[in-house]
Amino acid sequence: MASRRGVLGGLLAAGALAGGDARALAAERGTGDLGIVVERASGSVQVVETTGRTSLGRIAGLGDLSHASAVFSRDGRHAFVFGRDGGLSKLDLLRGVVAKRVVQAGNSIGGAISDDGRLVAVGNYEPGGVRVFDTEALAPVADIPAAYGPGGTARSKVVGLADLPGRGFAFSLFDAGEIWIAAVPPDGPPEVRRFRDAGRQPYDGFVTPDGRHYIAGLFGEDGLARIDLWRPELGVRRVLQGYGRGEEPLPVFKMPHLRGWAVAGELVFLPAIGRHELLAVDRRDWTERGRVPTHGQPVFAVARPDGRQVWVNFAHPRNDVVQVVDTQSLQVAHAFTLGRGVMHLEFTPRGEQVWISVRDSNRVEVFDTRSLARLDSLPAESPSGIFLTARAQRIGF
Repeated sequence: MASRRGVLGGLLAAGALAGGDARALAAERGTGDLGIVVERASGSVQVVETTGRTSLGRIAGLGDLSHASAVFSRDGRHAFVFGRDGGLSKLDLLRGVVAKRVVQAGNSIGGAISDDGRLVAVGNYEPGGVRVFDTEALAPVADIPAAYGPGGTARSKVVGLADLPGRGFAFSLFDAGEIWIAAVPPDGPPEVRRFRDAGRQPYDGFVTPDGRHYIAGLFGEDGLARIDLWRPELGVRRVLQGYGRGEEPLPVFKMPHLRGWAVAGELVFLPAIGRHELLAVDRRDWTERGRVPTHGQPVFAVARPDGRQVWVNFAHPRNDVVQVVDTQSLQVAHAFTLGRGVMHLEFTPRGEQVWISVRDSNRVEVFDTRSLARLDSLPAESPSGIFLTARAQRIGF
């Protein structure tokens, strides 16, 4: 058996996979507790399991993973990894191999998988737009250029791509200040609905867990843009307009990520652009309910699945700390100093563990979220994103 913390000693290690016994054992493993850790410097991912908190092996040859993200097939067996070089890689987590890889653009920024599991969409900076592929063979299905301006001659960077119920996707156009919703029917071209005047420079977006609201954060102004997906005819509504109240913003060294949204009961916790605070928003009427002063500029604010805590990491130069926010008192209840380059946080499905990547220390730390005790420390090469297969069962992930 693999050693508890062995990086390459598990069932999926490249050498072990040459043997039939290792393949048979790997094939018998379920996928519900699997996940991947992106190793950005080496263009690889580690396959991990959360029950024993071990690494099962490494899959390499995935290109530029400096801003990589991933989604999963419905059964959790395959991960689809989006690389900054435009690479779309389909990984077989049980066999520990690249099942298929295409370089579909020059610069991509993330993607989403449709609710039926048949389509994977990629948001691209270059060329600006969304490209859709079937998940079986990664064959092209649709191309949606993010064209705007007079005659549609300009192309916008696409950000905030998220899946919607009904084989749909929502995404924002950073340069155009627009939000688009696209449905991709089994037959025929995509059906695209455009919402203009969404605000200046939408930089990311997310869908609420019930699939009802798409929210885009705005970099060019204080506020957010919201579309009620049950009533899209109402158009774009503003949320927290002018939350900076004329204050001079602090420098932004790293853009916050709204995809790490924190929905806790009736509150949504959002990073404030250019400010060292979280905004607590009532998701019933989208009004501000309070603010939480933080250690630095928040990057990810992620709720424990039961909504009792929100864990937050921060941008350079204060990226060595993780804070735990109590969602009832709106106070910071605990802080960890883990080392420079805390990049990402991911909870296990029931929230008993949180996995945290610490890039500059080349390790992934695992904590018990109730006792706050460290459970394990796994070596990894410049780890960044951590993605668990439980995401396959959640809208907007």
